[in-house]
Parts: sequence; structure tokens; C-alpha cells
Amino acid sequence: MAETKDNSEATPEDDAPNVTETFMIPRKEINMVTDMGKWKQSQAYADYMGFILSLNKVVKGKKLTCEYKVTETIQKLLELLGTLDKWIDETPPVDQPSRFGNKAYRTWFSKLDQEAESLVSAVLPPDKCAAAPEIAVYLKESVGNATRIDYGTGHEAAFAAFLCCLCKIGALGTEDQLAMVFKVFTSYLSVMRKLQKTYRMEPAGSQGVWGLDDFQFLPFIWGSSQFVDHLTLEPRHFIDGKVVNEHHQDYMFLDCIKFINEMKTGPFAEHSNQLWNISAVPSWSKINQGLIKMYRAECLEKFPVIQHFKFGSLLSIQPVKPWHPAAHVEERPKS
Repeated sequence: MAETKDNSEATPEDDAPNVTETFMIPRKEINMVTDMGKWKQSQAYADYMGFILSLNKVVKGKKLTCEYKVTETIQKLLELLGTLDKWIDETPPVDQPSRFGNKAYRTWFSKLDQEAESLVSAVLPPDKCAAAPEIAVYLKESVGNATRIDYGTGHEAAFAAFLCCLCKIGALGTEDQLAMVFKVFTSYLSVMRKLQKTYRMEPAGSQGVWGLDDFQFLPFIWGSSQFVDHLTLEPRHFIDGKVVNEHHQDYMFLDCIKFINEMKTGPFAEHSNQLWNISAVPSWSKINQGLIKMYRAECLEKFPVIQHFKFGSLLSIQPVKPWHPAAHVEERPKS
């Protein structure tokens, strides 16, 4: 059934046929706080946020264990993430005086730095391989910083940007949306958690107990959407350990809570105060809407995060293209 599209949730793959074939190596463009206006008015911001919102919509009310299509490209992405996971096993932590930031992470990262383009090329259709150098930059940016040995929401955003770029060149399509979140993103989360635990990575730009989470944000947005209109599980239930253990395999939000409970000690209200406060919100719909606003404000509109974001031909710093509503409205039959 045809629907009138809301431009704020237009999927990047809608633009795939028009994507330029002139690819470029993404670079930093936000060098000063005054550059933030350029970012918020850019095509990259519109495409990125549209991508996040379209996935938020598609996972609404669905379990991680629901049925969905797994295409060849999705399978190749899982194999890519499996390679990153295997490299962690092959690169054990080294003995060092400092408890945090194990230097073996740099050895692991150097493998990715050398192999990223070939890993991405293996995922792309043969006629799209010219995009590999550009897209590989987002993959490398998504796993943390090798100098500081830290990881945070800016790195997580780079992985979402990586998926967004795959959509923009047509390697992924609308049929892949559920698998992008439920298969690929959850596998990415698993690898990032393994990195964090193995190499004792520091949280990048953490706000401590006043932040939502030390490392992630997107799984809380998409995870809260999964719960919208749920008949029995209410927000107050996610701080119940029994509920978390019984349902974490079906819901991203609960899987995140489970990981926090495993990594932190003491009362939940003290080590995760923001999440504790969220548990008092009456509906998952309000939580979902609130988290999207919070993500914009605390991640996408914060200079310390966005100064590291890189822009190329697929996620462009150029001003957003004008949108003409008339072009998106179906012609109504004459009466």
C-alpha cells in the first residue's frame, strides 16, 4: 500500500540510484564549536538521523527472535564482524602496570587499519567496490580510538554511519532493515563489549553516573521502540533482575541492562542514575521519544563528539538539499 513519506524518516537507500560515483576519503570538517551549525544543516546530519529514525520505526513492537530475511550482504557483514572477533582471540592483553587501556588493543586495531578496505570490498557487490576506501573509514572509526584506547557514542555513531553508507550505495536495502539492527548491530555490540572487557577500554567522554551509559546509546533507542505497546513489560520492570534474565534475548534494552549489571557493582540507582530515572516514565513510547531527543542533544549536538566525525561523498557536509513536498504527494484520483 502506498504511503506518503515523512522526509525526516526517509531511508538513505531511497537515494541509492542518484549517489555519485565519485567517492572520496572522508575527512574531519567540524574543527571549532562555531562549525556545529554547518553539521546540523548538512546532508550528512539529515541522512544519518533519517536512517536512525527509519530503523527505530521498523523495530517497533518486534522481538530480536522474530523472523526476518537475511540476505547475502547481511551474511557477509556478520562474517566481517566474526573476523574482528577472531582477531581479539588472537591478540591477548599484555602485562602492563596500568589497569586500564591495555596496549594490545593497538595491535588489534593495526590489523583492522591494514585490512579494512579488503574487508569492506568483500561485503560490496562487484560494481560498488570503488566505494570501499570511503566506507572503510567509518568501519575503522567505529571500534574506538587507538591512541586513547577508549570507546564511546561517537564510535557507535560511526558504525551506524557505516551501515547508512552501505544503504546509500544500494548494497543494503529496505528488506535488510530488521536484520541490520537485530543481526548486524547486535553482533557489532557483542564485539565492542568483548573489546571493552578484553582491553579494559576507557569510556570516551563519559558523564559518569549522569550519563545514560558509559559506551552505547543507540540500543537504548531501538530497544525502547521494541517495547512500544507491549502488553505486560512496562518501564518499571527493566530494573528487575529476574525480568532482565528471562527476556534479554528478545529485547536489546534488557540486554544492555544485563551487561551493565555484569560490569558494575552496587545499587543500580547509584551507578546508572539516568536509567533508574527512566524506569519511572509511564510508557515506552515516551521513553523512546525522550531518548531520541536526548541523543540529538547529548551526542549529535555536542562538539566533543562530532569534532571526530568524518564527511565524504556519501555523508556530505554540504547543506541539506531542499525538499519539495509536492514531489512526494500522490496524485489523487479525480472525482
